[in-house]
Amino acid sequence: MEGVTQPRGSASNAQAASAALSGAVDLSGLKQRADAARQSNQGGPQRGQAGGTSGGAGGAGAVIDVTESTFQSEVIDRSMRQLVVVDLWADWCGPCKQLSPVLEKLAAESDGAWTLAKVDVDANPRISQAFGVQSIPTVVAIAAGQPVDAFSGALPESQIRQWVDQLLDALRDRLPGAGAADGQTEEEPAEEEQDPRFTEAEAAIERGDYAGAQAAYQRILDSEPGNEQAAAALAQVRFAERASTTDPSAVERADADPDDLQAQLAAADYEIASGAVEDGFGRLTATARRVAGDNRDRVREHLVGLFDLFDPADQRVAKARRDLASALF
Repeated sequence: MEGVTQPRGSASNAQAASAALSGAVDLSGLKQRADAARQSNQGGPQRGQAGGTSGGAGGAGAVIDVTESTFQSEVIDRSMRQLVVVDLWADWCGPCKQLSPVLEKLAAESDGAWTLAKVDVDANPRISQAFGVQSIPTVVAIAAGQPVDAFSGALPESQIRQWVDQLLDALRDRLPGAGAADGQTEEEPAEEEQDPRFTEAEAAIERGDYAGAQAAYQRILDSEPGNEQAAAALAQVRFAERASTTDPSAVERADADPDDLQAQLAAADYEIASGAVEDGFGRLTATARRVAGDNRDRVREHLVGLFDLFDPADQRVAKARRDLASALF
């Protein structure tokens, strides 16, 4: 997010979580798992009863425990109205035991301006995988359904407080609850009129109907070829569909056989979806140097398609474009 600086001392693996700023991490996949878990666990713990340390779901609890089954409601849905800070921790992690109490204290002092969502990574591995987290503690800020910033390690309280304050200031105009107790904003923003064409596409995504979503976005582009929002959304959905079928073993296969072009393409998709953006880009530029003719064109087209998932100003994209040009020419 422009205007928000990642705290000094953040580990490089936190970049994987922040990669989702460009839409490369699909958090919505957790929604399907959450829905399935709720359907198979009827009569069990309800929303917000995952062992939250303070308050319940839908309330003003400053600190809540989150699981894979409650992630959609307690993190994604909640982040549509206020900042949610996700603390990824584990019992065996010493620095986590230093950081978590500081986060809990600051959340309690915020008077509902933001919520701390605690995730035990051992019990909920898919959540940390969705963020591409490689070490803990890692803290990820979620707003409007997407990560906006992240840091790793046990930072000083003053530094964390400054980080949260910067986020709240930056989000004040985007989220109704940013900087104020949940549900106690001074003025409710006017509700934006929704474009039914986009609503149709988003409903298809919610159903897991990638083909229907693509068709809906394509209809928008057919009538409005310059609609950048529809074009970006179409690229994201196409990638999400492709990545959802990618076998994690593709990376191992690609590393074992550099000449297996299909494995290289699949491995790059998996790395991008996992947040290892530079690894995915680097893999394909290296492949472009090794192959020729139609295979080189295929790699180029695949990589350029991946660029479309990101902000054109993203430095990782700019570097990969330079590397690709060098590989081709």
